[in-house]
Amino acid sequence: MIDQTGSVAALDARILEAVERGLDAAAFDRLARDLFAYQVQNDAPYGRWVRSLGWSERRMPAGWREIPAIPSPAFKEAALATFPLERAALRFETSGTTQGRPGAHYVERPALYEASLLAGFRRFMLPDGASLRYLNLVPDPAEAPHSSLGYMMRTVARELGEDGGFFLHSGALELDAFLAAARRAQDEGSAVCIAGTAFAYVHLFDALRGAGITLHLPEGSRAMETGGFKGRSREVGREELYAEFPALLGIPRERVVAEYGMTELLSQHYDVVLTEPGRALHEGRRVKSSPPWLRVLVIDPQTGHEAPLGTVGALRHVDLANRSSVAAIQTEDLGYALDATRFVLLGRQPGAVLRGCSLDAEALAVLHAP
Repeated sequence: MIDQTGSVAALDARILEAVERGLDAAAFDRLARDLFAYQVQNDAPYGRWVRSLGWSERRMPAGWREIPAIPSPAFKEAALATFPLERAALRFETSGTTQGRPGAHYVERPALYEASLLAGFRRFMLPDGASLRYLNLVPDPAEAPHSSLGYMMRTVARELGEDGGFFLHSGALELDAFLAAARRAQDEGSAVCIAGTAFAYVHLFDALRGAGITLHLPEGSRAMETGGFKGRSREVGREELYAEFPALLGIPRERVVAEYGMTELLSQHYDVVLTEPGRALHEGRRVKSSPPWLRVLVIDPQTGHEAPLGTVGALRHVDLANRSSVAAIQTEDLGYALDATRFVLLGRQPGAVLRGCSLDAEALAVLHAP
């Protein structure tokens, strides 16, 4: 349980300190358990669901690995928040719909999200301390205020470098504006970071090839790719896509970093190509790591328990920055762990149902109960 100093402000301060200074395994366990107790008490749908599983103030998880993880579709079924929704400073919407509506992640205060995204971005995208110009192939937050990715990149550009513009509007790439910004950076010798979904890059590369244009972005430039390899018309492979970065942008493929995040999380995992280039691959697959306040657990779909190292399972995330909602999120994304801090993401298993973690009718009734 949270001690006498465990107000929301004190809990936020502890989480911010973890983001700013890091924390060891024992400190992560303590903070995760206190956060769990707070969320059971204050997030009504989550609290009812957790109690239906047999957890209570008298039966607490021994550590972060035992914290019951809400399946990610629950964000489309209930308002998972530890505060009255009218106090939400941010509302991010998930992709896809359930019963005609997107899921929503409500955030009471921006401070934790901004601190987490900035610290993680610095750690994995800017290990050299570079100040870059950001050219964004993600939704413009002025047009899509409920896009967590757009909010993230606007914050990064504002705090860590220079905003070079957003070039994706109404789902369409603004090629001429992007080319003008990229050529300006070339002429000025200003290194850039391009951030985009996989298919935003596909559209960019198709347009560049169609126009016979090749860019040579300044040394130190890099790119962040945020997934989404299936488009409406075709699917593209990562190897095929990554070969285009040096060919069309002049960005070496070892400076293309895949970020793994989701609307339901306020922290992100990243490739280690910039931070640990000697350990960037495992059997030809890219290795990802997490900042200290975010943990990933690989769950055996058959047993519902933690899978051994190297064994493929479904990824579970415990994110201390998720104070406003639920810290433990179960996904159907597949991967395997290499050690306590590194893992390999394999993708999503279509139609996967994780034993013990699916939302059945009874669970939905508990989530929706008044």
